[in-house]
Amino acid sequence: MSEESLPADALPDYAERVLEVAEMIPAGRVMTYGDVAEWLEEGGPRQVGRVMALYGGAVPWWRVIRADGVLLPGHELDALGHYRAEGTPLREASRASEGHVPRVDMKRARWDGGERTQDHIGQLPAPGGRSGGL
Repeated sequence: MSEESLPADALPDYAERVLEVAEMIPAGRVMTYGDVAEWLEEGGPRQVGRVMALYGGAVPWWRVIRADGVLLPGHELDALGHYRAEGTPLREASRASEGHVPRVDMKRARWDGGERTQDHIGQLPAPGGRSGGL
């Protein structure tokens, strides 16, 4: 069954798993598109980005970002509002950067899936898509 022939409310399995990971990223932390693909042991950054572009509106999309910490083009102000509300570490933009929009401080904000709050224990899909904790 192709994606085009799926019922409107059905998600492809890969998309469902990507969105599950996005939902488990704690407030104030981020994963890159590549991190999510590596965690799932399937696909790559482009596939994760495609899933987020098509289906990510219902999950905390601002927590899955580019590896360089640049905010999602066209959604910078929305993302920035979320980052500030959640206390996500940011790096102030240089005067030379276009629009003077900060970036996410990847060294401090990046989440590897290991530092879980009590609410997240056992909920994040294990590497390779198996359910359960690490």
